[in-house]
Amino acid sequence: MTPTAVATGHLTAVLGLPPGLDTGPAATAANRLPGGWYLSVPGPESRDCPAVTVTYAEAEPTVAVDGQTVRMSLPRPVARSSTLAYTTYTALERARQQRHMLTLHANAAVTPSGRGVLLLGNKGAGKTSVTLALGARGWTHAGDDLTVLAENDAELLILPGKATAAVRPQDPQLWQSPKPIVGLTPFLRVPVPLAGVIRLIVHPAVPRPLLVSATPFSANEQLRLHEALARYISGLPTPLTGPTGAPYGPVWPLDDVPLARWRTHLIARLQQHQYGYLYAPDPQTAADLITEEYV
Repeated sequence: MTPTAVATGHLTAVLGLPPGLDTGPAATAANRLPGGWYLSVPGPESRDCPAVTVTYAEAEPTVAVDGQTVRMSLPRPVARSSTLAYTTYTALERARQQRHMLTLHANAAVTPSGRGVLLLGNKGAGKTSVTLALGARGWTHAGDDLTVLAENDAELLILPGKATAAVRPQDPQLWQSPKPIVGLTPFLRVPVPLAGVIRLIVHPAVPRPLLVSATPFSANEQLRLHEALARYISGLPTPLTGPTGAPYGPVWPLDDVPLARWRTHLIARLQQHQYGYLYAPDPQTAADLITEEYV
């Protein structure tokens, strides 16, 4: 086992790898993870860091938790692929939440005055398109699809999320083509205070843009937030079998009662911020309404 240090998702961990493992493919995923994915030599401070160890699986992939260490057994082709970076990131979500940081399926953007806004929504709701439209209006990008929310005493903060986006081609004839990956610029470099949250629905059938308050939260919104805030710790976004073959893998046993209670506390804190539902026929009118609300 070769010990090294990995920085990803705004924390540093000790990473134990099989001798001679080529981490080059994993490093290619750095710009697709919040905080990147960077290896370095462990320092004295690593004694207090969480740890992830990786061994080769002779049969099925497995995950186990031993104190502050997550032990993964991966098939050799998977350990040698970019999946190593994604599984490492997810394995550290428990340690991230213990430090009051949380990975969220959301986009985020920062107003010209330096206030952060989270954009929630189901897949296809228009998060990326609206974020790009806000960028064209002078906002700073803070994350596409993966954003990190943190609690720091009296403030909730947005930390830099995923710095790239998959953008659908404008030509409707290319709707089945792979989405090209683009870098988001300018991109957030330091934490910013959270100003508010918007849950988006962008669809041509919407007759006119509308932004309505979602507080106090309905029971449905409470449930949606509980699911959203827990998904990267109680589920498996990156199958342990890697990018080839039938995707499958066990549910990771990383959650515990104190973290569930903290997430409930976090939902209560979100309810104290501006929190709205936005309906718009297109990304441009959605961005106009958001800009009017926050700038």
